[in-house]
Amino acid sequence: MSGHSKWATTKHKKAAIDAKRGKLFAKLIKNIEVAARGGADLAGNPTLFDAVQKAKKSSVPNDNIDRAIKRGSGAEAGGSDYQNIMYEGYGTNGIAVLVECLTDNRNRAASEVRVAFTRNGGQLADPGSVAYVFSRKGVVLLPKAELTEDDVLMAVLEAGAEEVNDLGDQWEIISEATDVVAVRTALQEAGIDYDSAESSFVPSTKVEVDVQGAQKILRLIDALEDSDDVQNVYANFDISDDVAAELEAADA
Repeated sequence: MSGHSKWATTKHKKAAIDAKRGKLFAKLIKNIEVAARGGADLAGNPTLFDAVQKAKKSSVPNDNIDRAIKRGSGAEAGGSDYQNIMYEGYGTNGIAVLVECLTDNRNRAASEVRVAFTRNGGQLADPGSVAYVFSRKGVVLLPKAELTEDDVLMAVLEAGAEEVNDLGDQWEIISEATDVVAVRTALQEAGIDYDSAESSFVPSTKVEVDVQGAQKILRLIDALEDSDDVQNVYANFDISDDVAAELEAADA
């Protein structure tokens, strides 16, 4: 497995812990509410469809999902005026960090992001400083089950898939962001279940980190994701198999 895959696996495990804390639920609900601005019809709004699927996979109750769709589409009062804001910064070792926020209070979001960077050895950067390191891509995750890499490639290659990565208990499919719906649809037509399908930011270059460096950048990401305004954090670090094993041993 590549370092990227190890990091993706770590993120997947952390998401399960976040779900127990309830933070992930709130972020998934907010995502649905914003996606529903484009219309409440799942068939005609693929962004909303994928947001709802991701929430269901994370066991968000259907009532919460339905209310979020109604608030976002205007069918029910109480929707917030969320803004999408991207912050850029650096972690230790010059690691590029993108922070995607959905917030109804720009000042609060900026303050919390700044504090998280400052307290964890990082710093905020000017817009455009690190964004060029990342490309917007489509990312689909699916349970490995009995599927081989060839099974997955056969299903999605003609839909625009660029690569398939082994994440241990999942397959990760990378495509252009504009092809994510086609890839997801191809999986459905092939009868293959998937965990999530969304646009994401994928780094073009990565910084190799040792155990200490990995611990520092993971602490920064944890601090950023602890903010209710932060939806996603992307960083261009690379964890080798050996470093990942040491981290797991330290956490055990």
